[in-house]
Amino acid sequence: MRRDVPPSGRPAPSRRVDVFNGDADGICALHQLRLAAPAESELVTGVKRDIALLERLSAQLSESDCAGAELLVLDISLDANAAPLRRLLAAGARVDYFDHHAAAQAFAHPGLRLFWDDCPDCCSSILVDRHLDGRYRPWAVAAAFGDNLAAPARALAARAGLDGAAVAALEQLGQVLNYNAYGDCVADLHIAPERLYRAVSPYADPLAFIADSPCHALLLDGYRADCARLQGLRPHWQRPGGAVYLLPPAPWARRVSGVLANRLAAAGDAASFAILSCHADGHYVVSVRSGAPAERSAHGLCEQFPGGGGRKAAGGINHLPAAELDRFIEQFRRYFALPEQHHGH
Repeated sequence: MRRDVPPSGRPAPSRRVDVFNGDADGICALHQLRLAAPAESELVTGVKRDIALLERLSAQLSESDCAGAELLVLDISLDANAAPLRRLLAAGARVDYFDHHAAAQAFAHPGLRLFWDDCPDCCSSILVDRHLDGRYRPWAVAAAFGDNLAAPARALAARAGLDGAAVAALEQLGQVLNYNAYGDCVADLHIAPERLYRAVSPYADPLAFIADSPCHALLLDGYRADCARLQGLRPHWQRPGGAVYLLPPAPWARRVSGVLANRLAAAGDAASFAILSCHADGHYVVSVRSGAPAERSAHGLCEQFPGGGGRKAAGGINHLPAAELDRFIEQFRRYFALPEQHHGH
């Protein structure tokens, strides 16, 4: 069903709130839907790891605020937001929810429309693209590239009739939009996600955004400078089929951690790996990629630690104490069935 008009039987909302992950997928998913159904709305977002967004929203809204409110929720795990989602629905909010992360706690409710698919070749923007019958497909292409889904992105681009130059430009756009979301806090980022969404929102054509927007130029310059710092990086721990990387406690390292993860995943050697970004207080933020997501999901490992979750191909842990590093590495080795000893490179 397209969102050009309110769904049949729904009264006009008392307020609108758009809740979205601040990465490429969240921004592009919201942008497609708001191109289809323009509306003034409040925005709730944050850095990529800030996924407990409905808890934040629930704390801000009184019960009377929720009655008749229309919430659009994009690219944040339902499992990480199930309790506040129930509270918001019980208070009278209506929710459209698009996501591809873990949703074992999904439930039916007359006020909830859930669009969910956790297959490894899907992202939230692809779900929105399906919902809108491909009306703004180039934005879904950019989002899929940003989520490291190169093959699905190219398939969508072919269906849209995009030429090679356009596809290359959208690939780079997805990468820099996604890169901007990585950080311990918004201060680590080049552009706050809310500001970046508002910079994107006037552009129906992503190629026009690339050509015209100073925000794109700023992100591209930052992306190139931070990526140059990755030269010479070596694993902290390595076995055949897997590796663990440690990044230093610096804003550039936190910004570029997602780029490194996607580059390693794109190598196509079916290896699993983890990237640990060290933060100022000494804890680690962990990104995990599974080399065999159908057999050993990334979120299955991450959920063994407090604050861990994600999806089959990619997962994370928001706060791993430094004292837990060795235990994490051993759990990583066992979970992905890697050998105990490394016999050469």
